[in-house]
Amino acid sequence: MGLFPENSVLKELSLRVLLIAGGVFCLTSLVLLFAGAPPWPAFYHLFVGSLGSWNKVAQVLMVWIPLTLCACGLLYSFRIGLWNIGVEGQVVAGAIASTAVLRFGVESGSPVLLLFLAFAAGLLGGGVWAVLAGFLKTKGGVNEIFGGLGLNFVAQGITLWLIFGPWKRPGVGSMSGTELFPESLWLPSFLSGRFSPVGLAVTVLALAVAAWVLNRTRLGLAFKGIGSNARAAYLHGLNPNTYFIIAMGMAGGCAGLAGSFQVAGVYHRLIPVISSNYGYLALLVVMLANVRISGSPWIAFFFACLNVGSIQLPIVLKLDSALSGIIQGALVLTTLLVYGLRK
Repeated sequence: MGLFPENSVLKELSLRVLLIAGGVFCLTSLVLLFAGAPPWPAFYHLFVGSLGSWNKVAQVLMVWIPLTLCACGLLYSFRIGLWNIGVEGQVVAGAIASTAVLRFGVESGSPVLLLFLAFAAGLLGGGVWAVLAGFLKTKGGVNEIFGGLGLNFVAQGITLWLIFGPWKRPGVGSMSGTELFPESLWLPSFLSGRFSPVGLAVTVLALAVAAWVLNRTRLGLAFKGIGSNARAAYLHGLNPNTYFIIAMGMAGGCAGLAGSFQVAGVYHRLIPVISSNYGYLALLVVMLANVRISGSPWIAFFFACLNVGSIQLPIVLKLDSALSGIIQGALVLTTLLVYGLRK
């Protein structure tokens, strides 16, 4: 008897996955046919372009790392019922903090220590930026969506000011970003710089910590209780505003780590689009995972494959690489439709 519910849940989950996959395939194929492109070759080149070699897999992982870190942070804020739209700004804040450490410490410390301090600064920078949105909500009554969006623009403005002002390249301010860091301050990497074991280790550690905090601690239980019913949690002795700040700080810290990785492991400098929109994409990842940590890394990996594989489409089939965005949108719409029909 104990196995029957588990089998039922497994069958329901399998059916849901098949419905979503079928819906995504049909919607995307329809778009491709309207565009005059054959669907099967497009899907084939998406697959080959992302998983066709070890170098491609390494590129996918370099996208997966910051995307998963952002999704990992959003699990904290979503669990407590907050829409942390400001995750983009938190990535940027972490990148700025890490850049500051690497720029001003280049002559004064060992590379290993500086990289450690850069990631610590990114964790702190992203956390502080998220806490600002938390204070706007708890002390100023500003909805976290509007506060987060506003802080996103502020972080982007600070980045541009730094690149064209105090941190501009010698003699010129350029959209290409600040001057490259010395190679000694780049994260160790393999496969021609396409794979960073340090970034992978940081991401796995962040996922493990999130799983432990959310599922095994009183703090995670408090997040869940407040997210389910903040008034009832208050009557049981929990102060929602305090936990809102804590959850936002933890979410921002993970996003700040993503910014640190972008600076030290990918671009090796600060650029205007340092976040690569991974924060907004991570929102879709967490929603599709139904705010569950078990599904978030796999959905993030799928999105990373789309981002990397879509580069092949303009080269081979003369298609716009925006097809990956169409597939992502179709995935979200189909998932919402399946969940709606199920209810």
